[in-house]
Amino acid sequence: MRAVRFHEYGGVETLVVEQAPDPHPGPGEIRIRVAAAGVNPVDWKVRSGAVREVLPVDLPAIPGRDAVGVVDGIGDGVQGVDIGDRVFGLGGVTGATAELAVLSAWAHAPTTWTDEEAAGAGLASVTAMGGLKALGPLRGRTLLVEGAAGGVGSAAVEIAVARGATVIGTASERNHTFLTSLGAVPTTYGTGLAERLASLAPGGVDLALDTAASGSLDDLVAIVGDPSRVSTVADHANAQRLGTHLANAENDSALLAEAGELGRQGRYTPRIERTYPLERLAEAHAHAERGHTRGKIVVRV
Repeated sequence: MRAVRFHEYGGVETLVVEQAPDPHPGPGEIRIRVAAAGVNPVDWKVRSGAVREVLPVDLPAIPGRDAVGVVDGIGDGVQGVDIGDRVFGLGGVTGATAELAVLSAWAHAPTTWTDEEAAGAGLASVTAMGGLKALGPLRGRTLLVEGAAGGVGSAAVEIAVARGATVIGTASERNHTFLTSLGAVPTTYGTGLAERLASLAPGGVDLALDTAASGSLDDLVAIVGDPSRVSTVADHANAQRLGTHLANAENDSALLAEAGELGRQGRYTPRIERTYPLERLAEAHAHAERGHTRGKIVVRV
């Protein structure tokens, strides 16, 4: 199969398009013929070697954790999916940016989503849902999402709105119209946030979700008044220090199915900033490394 691989840790120049051995699904896994794959921060962090102490990979490795495609292989013990079904989901830390990929968690992709949208849904939706679930019921609550324009943040906004929350999202001013389109009340991040929130939410902010790891966790705890009403999906060190919830992305088919159902209802549509062809994955990684994305970056396979 054609795949993008890196044979050593390093910059985007290590990424090469080449032939690689076909993967095969083990028990509880499926294989898909990939239509598109997501590009996530973890992908370039793994490729660069920045996280090799906690997420070591066997080289050469194929970057990518989430993808959408048509099922063409089913491992032992798998039920509820058939050859030819269109699914989106998650595999290991690597393996998605190729013609064939093995998934360990998946759900049927809504017909309302394009392949690009479905490719951007896997990791973003389970990460956002993990962070939101830690905060408890959302209906009738006012939720602050820090870093609301990114891939996880934008998913969290739409999912929280669908669950009945009033959502205030922080982002740079150029992304405020985008946040409004998601159903959030936009504001800027940084100095003076508490004062801006006082006018936007006179009744106070009940809950906060940090998706940005921008160093604002202390401020978020002060704003809501209780670390148990704050969760982060990104700031591990400060979460432990402050006692906030820390949610890690999990390969959870139930969460993926929940995201897919919201998609079928028209209440969650993964937002895509840019799509690249497989041959230009290096450009996609460079774009992701620069940060400040509006939604997701995906690669067409």
